[in-house]
Amino acid sequence: MATKMNYINGEWVPAKSGKTRQIINPATGDLLAEVADSAVEDVREAIAAAKESFYGPGEWRRMSASARSKKLLEVADEIEKISDELCKLESMNTGMTYNNAVGNIGMVVGVFRYYAGLINKSEGRVNPLDAHPGIQSVTVKEPIGVVGMIAPWNVPCLMFSWKAAPALAAGNSIIFKPASLTPLTAIRVFEILDKVGFPKGVVNLITGPGGSIGSELASSMDVDMVTMTGSTPVGQDIIRASASNVKRVGLELGGKSPIIVYDDANIENAVEWVMETDFSNQGANCCAGSRVFVDEKIHDEFVKILVEKTEKATVGIGLDNPNIGSLVSKEQLKTVMGYIESGKAEGAKCVAGGYQLTEGFYAKGNFVRPTVFDECTPDMKIVKEEIFGPVVTIQTFKTEEEAFRKANDTCYGLAGGVFTENYARAIRASEELRAGIVWINHYNWAYAQCPWGGYKMSGLGRELGEEGLEEFQETKQINVMMNSNAPGMW
Repeated sequence: MATKMNYINGEWVPAKSGKTRQIINPATGDLLAEVADSAVEDVREAIAAAKESFYGPGEWRRMSASARSKKLLEVADEIEKISDELCKLESMNTGMTYNNAVGNIGMVVGVFRYYAGLINKSEGRVNPLDAHPGIQSVTVKEPIGVVGMIAPWNVPCLMFSWKAAPALAAGNSIIFKPASLTPLTAIRVFEILDKVGFPKGVVNLITGPGGSIGSELASSMDVDMVTMTGSTPVGQDIIRASASNVKRVGLELGGKSPIIVYDDANIENAVEWVMETDFSNQGANCCAGSRVFVDEKIHDEFVKILVEKTEKATVGIGLDNPNIGSLVSKEQLKTVMGYIESGKAEGAKCVAGGYQLTEGFYAKGNFVRPTVFDECTPDMKIVKEEIFGPVVTIQTFKTEEEAFRKANDTCYGLAGGVFTENYARAIRASEELRAGIVWINHYNWAYAQCPWGGYKMSGLGRELGEEGLEEFQETKQINVMMNSNAPGMW
């Protein structure tokens, strides 16, 4: 099995130390690949290449927006050609189901095409200067420079597109660092970037441990921006390290999102969407609506339907297309089981699931039955902390004000959901929820055209939409004295 290498300055190269690390299928325990186990010296080489490509010849940033657009469309077309291969690879590497991967890879193609279409529509503006009519002032958008990118393990290929597509469209040079557990689709996509052909140093890939590589990207004086999707504690470390040169920081961090189910809601529909957000991708969704608040008048019926459907959910190897796949690693399995035991110990009522699957083929993987906790209270660990596993917590409310208070009682603010047939209620709730994304009568869908990001400790900045492009652009003011023969000030 050939070792997958780093991609630096237009070349595939091993880690300077020669070290590699094994990538394991979390559902079967099988060896999938060996990849470069990089260190700080590898990151510095990639940073130097990206810096030279941007501040040296600057071929990519000086290319017309239409020419960059054409390249991104080529990338999208090539990804689409191998989408089935990428779906299978994503499923085997992360544990997610094949159907889940299909949705993710489809969006990867869509995101590249969206930013390919957006970049040559981007406009500056002329600023009217009433006090100085002889001066023309214009505002333009320019690329930031060298951008370090750090991706999570839950949806690795999707997160690559959310960061790389707008950054490249804007004219930046990038260094992409996939999660150490799930680098395989990123490596395959970089093979496509190599095939399409970018100027040397514009696109770079480093695989290895997040601590040392991420810290170097965040602290380097030669990196102009760092963008990271991951946990809030890691995001805080990124902010501290970025102070070295006060670089631009983009962070999409943790969440503990609420779903409010009113007494007039379509209960079957609400249950389906709760399961979609909390069980799909094994619950490894940053926006998971894992704090469900149900009007006490419909609580019993809601829980009954949710438990019935949860107990029917299938768990298995992702390529076999069950409802729920494997957790990404034994470490994550231990974490999720720790939360489940904590919920039981703190007095929550486990009404479905709540245990690891260990018989037969399950013994080789990291499988948990989807779990529902009822009779939860705001102070419980399973209610307060992000689990990143298939665990739902249920609380009740009597009044709308109580629902809003409980929903906003969190340090996070990524997303929220509302289920009601009353339009006025829906709008009221969407205004009261302190979150960057609110879904009404559905949940968990992302769109390339719409900004994604959160309030409070869920992050800084936005991805996707026009805002996602602006994250990777600087704003410059240019002023021109139209009559150079005009008298000066002295």
